[in-house]
Amino acid sequence: MIVYQATKKEFLDDVFHNVIETRIHDAYIQHLGRRTSPSEIDSWRNSMQFMNTLLLRSVVPDNAGVSIEFQIPLTSKRIDFILTGHDIDRREHVVIIELKQWKSAKLTNKDGVVQTYFQGGEHETAHPSYQAWSYAQLMSNYSETIEKDAIQLKPCAYLHNYEPDSVIRNSFYAEYLEKAPAFLKNDAEILKEFIERYIRYGDNRDILYKIENGRLRPSKQLADSLSSMLHGNQEFVMIDDQKLVYETALELAAKATIGKKKVLIVEGGPGTGKSVVAINLLVELTNRQLLSQYVSKNAAPRAVYVKLLSSTHRKTVINNLFSGSGAYINSKPNQFDALIVDEAHRLNLKSGLYQNQGDNQAKEIMAAAKFSVFFVDDNQRIHFKDIGNKKQLERWARELGAEVVNLKLESQFRCNGSDGYLAWLDNSLQIRETANIQLSQSEYDFRIFSDPNELRNAIEKKNKINNKARLVAGYCWDWKSKKNPSQNDIVIPEYNFAMQWNLSDDGSTWIIAPDSVNQVGCIHTCQGLELDYIGVIVGEDLRLQGDNVITDISKRSSGDNSIKGLKKLIAADSAKGKKIADEIIRNTYRTLMTRGMKGCYVYFCDPELAAYFQSRLKSDLIQESIEPEMSVELVPRIEPMVNDDVKYVDYLPLYTIRAACGAFSEYQQVEELGWVKATGMGRLNNKMFIVQASGHSMEPLINDGDFCVFQAYPMGSRNGKIVLVQHSSHYDQENQGCYSIKKYSSEKKYDPETGEWQHEIIRLKPINSDYEDIIIDHEDGYAVVGEFIGVIRENVLPD
Repeated sequence: MIVYQATKKEFLDDVFHNVIETRIHDAYIQHLGRRTSPSEIDSWRNSMQFMNTLLLRSVVPDNAGVSIEFQIPLTSKRIDFILTGHDIDRREHVVIIELKQWKSAKLTNKDGVVQTYFQGGEHETAHPSYQAWSYAQLMSNYSETIEKDAIQLKPCAYLHNYEPDSVIRNSFYAEYLEKAPAFLKNDAEILKEFIERYIRYGDNRDILYKIENGRLRPSKQLADSLSSMLHGNQEFVMIDDQKLVYETALELAAKATIGKKKVLIVEGGPGTGKSVVAINLLVELTNRQLLSQYVSKNAAPRAVYVKLLSSTHRKTVINNLFSGSGAYINSKPNQFDALIVDEAHRLNLKSGLYQNQGDNQAKEIMAAAKFSVFFVDDNQRIHFKDIGNKKQLERWARELGAEVVNLKLESQFRCNGSDGYLAWLDNSLQIRETANIQLSQSEYDFRIFSDPNELRNAIEKKNKINNKARLVAGYCWDWKSKKNPSQNDIVIPEYNFAMQWNLSDDGSTWIIAPDSVNQVGCIHTCQGLELDYIGVIVGEDLRLQGDNVITDISKRSSGDNSIKGLKKLIAADSAKGKKIADEIIRNTYRTLMTRGMKGCYVYFCDPELAAYFQSRLKSDLIQESIEPEMSVELVPRIEPMVNDDVKYVDYLPLYTIRAACGAFSEYQQVEELGWVKATGMGRLNNKMFIVQASGHSMEPLINDGDFCVFQAYPMGSRNGKIVLVQHSSHYDQENQGCYSIKKYSSEKKYDPETGEWQHEIIRLKPINSDYEDIIIDHEDGYAVVGEFIGVIRENVLPD
């Protein structure tokens, strides 16, 4: 996602008129749905002045692309400043510039890490050159277009306030300085020459558009990459806080001795890379000849890893690397050099089949290792017996005389990289208040289904792509099929919906079994793992009462082990027991609804809760309709005639697509079907019109039958914009002829004879992946009639 995009000339104009930080912030709000801090706005204002001065003195052409705060696909990471264009040999280049306002820094002994002042104090952080290089690597890893089109990425860092010293360009960081040079306060001329080496001709913003809208590589998931990682291959580039956690863990492991025990506690929410860092640590510590194990209370991740590794590693090797959390009851003190505990929030007080052995799993692990690292998320406690919260872990470590270090992982690599989705989900589940009251389609593919059968169909369809979509549910249905395989478990009779729980056949490896999409999983078989798409059936243990999302432990199945013991506690201490029950239910659904890297599809058993979640979706996030009796018809009223003084002020003409293409492409006189009030479209003008869309190719942004506002005679670059197109040589089934509403993309080639760039191929791209692109390879009989402005969704009450 590109927050701010312009040509060099437009960027210079924005800086000259002192509106650059306003333009960036307005775009930030529009694209990310939230405001940012005053300090970040100040940093834009200051840093952009330096980039403005540099570009003014450069030979970089006016039509070179400038992009600010480019969000790398499928992640939450944003690149400060990007320039795009062509070098002297007409090769496409992307210059990535990591901007820093630092004035000083200190050396560390950690690879790619420095110490500097930010966020109100001295902190360790990634070296700017490492950061710029890692962002380029991440960008390249996600985009097939970069490799296919041989686009060159050139990362660098610009510390425009930093006086030269012996730190930033120290030989200790030589590896990353070579990959991404660092330019300091007095290096503006050198940086200018660096940029000019790669940007001699412009591109009118097409290159980055091509990368952003091109094909993404299949999502890389930890389970798929595990074998390669254990063979020493770098499958994941660690970014920012991941790098800091990794290097800190290696340092602590090296320093830990029998008398100087070290404990690292790492907080991190869903998708922040806890397991990726954990496995990387396991590999590196083992390579350093340190006796290390990966520890997990949850059997599902371990079972999946063992299953996937069984064809490439001996069983004894696997068993020596992976262990359950209850295996350290009888371990000798400091028997292990390092124990890496993933999903530490799932640790239990007692171990053994009957939970009656040992003292405390966390303390047993700490005692058994000179160094132990605990990856924890307090908001993923989903079992009554879970004890591993951050505060408790820190207290137990200090009781054992250990040095404790606390760090946090915040970079988001799941849920389409959307921090906003996670904050919205927490707000919607009423776990904590956040500023993310509404969710936008651009953030994450979240859909609500009014029929569980439609949810199942959608997940089955996604699963056909690569076997990475599954259905899960809250544990509100008894496991009847365990004793009687012919019985169904999850039964919703009003929709004739019936499925079985997964546990009978695949057990903990359900998430990777090829046919398990036909069964429903639960929290115990998916926590700690990830999919591309997750379908969630929310049971009656979560519902809406008035304005409050409430929980009801009585609706949980009596066979759910995660609540065993709660009834006894509630009887003894009602307030405490109900508080724990409430936390477990909310955390369960939070965890289930964050398993999908690309999307989460949901059916709510409580229709009022469904309507509540629907109300928290922005109008550009169009979902399957809620129950008919609960929905409001979103059809604008068509007026056959309106007064002249409100035409193009409050109302716009409605045309058939054919008529619109005639009126605005061939300048014919055509009659409108009527006039429609167009609210929320900004200031209207007489070049704007409305057509009714047909078909499903632009879902979920544009639905079948939506009333769409277009602006005729669109100017400037059309790349990435949704347009109404007339094309005589192609037939679009949805619009009954040679008319299409699609996203525009063009591929150009340079004509040395004319010195101009010519269209080679024009692609009209649907948003819905079930539809094919329309390819236009010549411009005869082709015209862009209008640029999409928005969809009118005015509520109309029945007469």
